[in-house]
Amino acid sequence: MVKLQFNIKINATADKVYDKMLGISNKATYEQWTALFNPTSTYDGSWNKGSRIFFVGTDEKGEKGGMVSEIDDNIPNRFVSIKHLGILKGGKQITEGPEVEKWAGGLENYSFEESNGTTTVNVEMDSAEDYIEYMNQTYPKALCKLKEICEE
Repeated sequence: MVKLQFNIKINATADKVYDKMLGISNKATYEQWTALFNPTSTYDGSWNKGSRIFFVGTDEKGEKGGMVSEIDDNIPNRFVSIKHLGILKGGKQITEGPEVEKWAGGLENYSFEESNGTTTVNVEMDSAEDYIEYMNQTYPKALCKLKEICEE
């Protein structure tokens, strides 16, 4: 796996950015910025530390699938760490085998640093080699959408 890093400055407080990014008070705000990865992107589960969470969407064949993950850490308005455990396919959790070996155990970390009402969101994530180009193209666009949502 390769570590990728992205960041963006958003003219909003850290608590507002955290809330909108994770969809805490309204899941639709999470779905809006993550739609750049998959138009049907959503999550099922909780952002509480130690909780299992499923990042799901519908693929081009109309089948629901996604990632099985766990919230490794969550310090509200400051830091969130997601550990990816496997995939969700055909309603089943797959946490071992060739389909998940490339990236299982990978982390996705978000930190929120506020200064004078502006928040810098830092993203550090582990990526399988085959997704580097996609992430490098898509993540900055998704973060721009998050900025737009938070600055409305």
